[in-house]
Amino acid sequence: MIIAQQKKKDNIAEYILYMWQIEDLIRAYKLSLSEIDKNIIVRFEQPGSVKKQILNWYGGLIDLMKEEQKEQSGHLQFIQNIINDLYDVHLFLLKSPDHLDYIEAYNKAKSSIVELMNKSKGSVENEVEACFNGLYGLLMLRLQKKTISPETVSALSAVSHLIALLSNKYKLIEEGKIEL
Repeated sequence: MIIAQQKKKDNIAEYILYMWQIEDLIRAYKLSLSEIDKNIIVRFEQPGSVKKQILNWYGGLIDLMKEEQKEQSGHLQFIQNIINDLYDVHLFLLKSPDHLDYIEAYNKAKSSIVELMNKSKGSVENEVEACFNGLYGLLMLRLQKKTISPETVSALSAVSHLIALLSNKYKLIEEGKIEL
């Protein structure tokens, strides 16, 4: 909860990837709040009142996952809504002559994005979601200490740069420093 709040404020892309990890973590503990409490929350060096807030946060996510039938896979709708918002910003930036840096980054990543879209076989709604799927896949491979080909690293480097730029511009829009 504490990390999620900070990431949401500072870097929306990191927030999305973090929340996807949290969804997977909840699934790994079979949506059991008591197991999450026993194995995760107990490790936080926080006062009891904060631990209770964190436990309630996890409980709320578990309830949402059950309500939205995301117990086995998929992402919560509020996270998908953020990705859709980012996609709207992405489309705006691609049409804006004031954001040539973004257009250039997109053009460098475009072939990788097309490949990610093709690999998704229609399971993603837009290019931004495909980028996040690729980045999350890379993150999971790194966490599992699996071998990653130089081609994959190179392809996702351009995607990572694009998403970092999108995240930064999204934050500037949220702060009122860029107008849509």
